[in-house]
Amino acid sequence: MSTEMSGVLERKARIFNVQKYSIYDGPGIRTLIFFKGCPLRCKWCSNPEGLERKYQVMFMEDLCIHCGKCISVCPEKIHYWMEGPRHKVNRKIDCRGCRRCESVCPRKALSIAGMDKTVSEVLKIIQQDALFYLSSGGGVTLGGGEVTSQPEFAANLLMECQQMGIHTAIETCGYAKPDALLMVARFTDLILFDIKNIDSDHHYELTGVRNERILDNLTELINRGFNVKIRMPLIRSMNDSADTLHRTMEFLLPFKTFKNFRGIDLLPYHKLGINKYKQLDLKYTITEDLSFKAEELDRIAEVIKDYNLNVNIVKH
Repeated sequence: MSTEMSGVLERKARIFNVQKYSIYDGPGIRTLIFFKGCPLRCKWCSNPEGLERKYQVMFMEDLCIHCGKCISVCPEKIHYWMEGPRHKVNRKIDCRGCRRCESVCPRKALSIAGMDKTVSEVLKIIQQDALFYLSSGGGVTLGGGEVTSQPEFAANLLMECQQMGIHTAIETCGYAKPDALLMVARFTDLILFDIKNIDSDHHYELTGVRNERILDNLTELINRGFNVKIRMPLIRSMNDSADTLHRTMEFLLPFKTFKNFRGIDLLPYHKLGINKYKQLDLKYTITEDLSFKAEELDRIAEVIKDYNLNVNIVKH
């Protein structure tokens, strides 16, 4: 996507959120830009509105007073009446992102996931917090969804940030064409790279894709000298077994001597995004509590420390 601004053809990207003052996604205080579109379908995903590239209607039915205003303004007829009468959203029709329903809803029960922004527009948002970056050693982090799903825009944005002296980071699942990943990595000061499961069969069961490409991309990034920190989502009974942990550390051990290998972040399971599934009429398939107690996380961290690898537990 691109647009003509001031006589210059400027690329656009589709994002779904901007989060300011984050302290969990890279050093210092950061601004997070969330890109729409992801090739994985992780069972525990906390950002389901970032999975699809298209616009999506998020509907908080508990707030709806069934006034019908959204039904009268929607050009695509996505909103409709059911018996009651009750307002419903037709998920078989694609939203075009006009946001008319969002603007007329008196209870703010509707929101549209997805907004198209130019590099200049996103830079203006990022620059609003420049003083926080300077004082804390922070910067901007691009995530999603998956940032490499829109690599040209991401690379352009990161390049501009670096030229302004803003620290840059990305969060990536690693499942990308090598050229796309390297395009983005070129302008990235820190790559936060996910390892969700070291076993390819299990990885497929958990995410819908195998992990050979991911591990190859990780190896390539480290060998090329890019600064990489591993992020390991911890999901009870899915990827926390002793065998899985040891196999993961054995894979990472050869990188221990690389100065650009920046250690490991453990990301314990949480349910922060579970309400979004209902808003999108999606089913959250995890029904049991898969979270960890503090002492359990400490034991997992000790396993990693036995390999003389740096490890940090990220506590949201």
